[in-house]
Amino acid sequence: MQRWAEIRSGIGALDQGAMALARKRLDSLTKPQGSLGMLEDLAVQLAGITGNPLPRIQEKWVVVMAGDHGVVEEGVSAYPAEVTAQMVLNFLADGAGVNVFARHTETRVRVVDVGVATDLHLPGLWSRKVRRGTANLAQGPAMTPQEAEAALEVGIGVAADLADRGADLIATGDMGIGNTTPSAAILAAFTGRAPEEVVGRGTGVDDMRLAAKVEAVRRGLRVNRPDASDALDVLHKVGGLEIAGLAGVILGAALRRVPVVIDGFISGAAALVATRLVPAARPYIVPSHLSEEPGHRILLEELGLEAPLRLHMRLGEGTGAILAFSLVEAACKALAQMATFAEASVSEREA
Repeated sequence: MQRWAEIRSGIGALDQGAMALARKRLDSLTKPQGSLGMLEDLAVQLAGITGNPLPRIQEKWVVVMAGDHGVVEEGVSAYPAEVTAQMVLNFLADGAGVNVFARHTETRVRVVDVGVATDLHLPGLWSRKVRRGTANLAQGPAMTPQEAEAALEVGIGVAADLADRGADLIATGDMGIGNTTPSAAILAAFTGRAPEEVVGRGTGVDDMRLAAKVEAVRRGLRVNRPDASDALDVLHKVGGLEIAGLAGVILGAALRRVPVVIDGFISGAAALVATRLVPAARPYIVPSHLSEEPGHRILLEELGLEAPLRLHMRLGEGTGAILAFSLVEAACKALAQMATFAEASVSEREA
């Protein structure tokens, strides 16, 4: 498709020159080489993304994509579907977990309705609704290919808007009751893993609902037969609108050379979709934490990412990604502000 060809050609490789300069400076700082571990790799990655050997973080945003899921009809969630809309209200009232951590890290919050089943007309809400929730993936395709593409475009547009506003770091967050089920289905479809391996308890479901989730994913894969070689086919058949929106945010951020920090399992599913659509987007992704969802570890392995934080979290909303912002900023500050051996008149290690 022409559009995806344009996006693929628009996402360039990391700036090797900036990365080499960043690595050279890191190796000259007053510390043993490599002693800051993952922070050094992160600093080099950020230099490559931004093209600046001394990257700086000044404008931080988290995008919370909201959408509903028809698969909740299968009894896969401990919460009713109307909680999605209620939580959108909570985000806008500054009362959710993501709001608390956003204030803590001086991050701005963008809430986007890409597929909430309820019509919402609220100050501060970005209304980009593609449809009112997905269909039940256990009975047929969650949405049409055109709807999946439209939701992807929503995310690309959101990332572009934030980049125009000066964003130099974006986090992905989600809200959608039942959305760990399509995330598990996406992972199973791409990897061939059994539903039992990738389905977790999500919001804290009991054994009966867990079994219902496993069965819903199994039936969704059997009924829809998603093609693992076609990311859009997987997305529209067993995905979610907010997952598609977040995949678009990742692609849009990469197009604008803005690093994007992904949150937990749902954001990870979005990242898997994005990188299967456009593999060149992968180096622009920064992992944050390893969630309690069993499929998240598998997902990160599939992406070739290692999360620096293990906080036993499973809230979503972008909370884990925002907490990782401090690590991103620390990596930049260590690179820029630590003295070199020459500047500090400290003797270097003998060869």
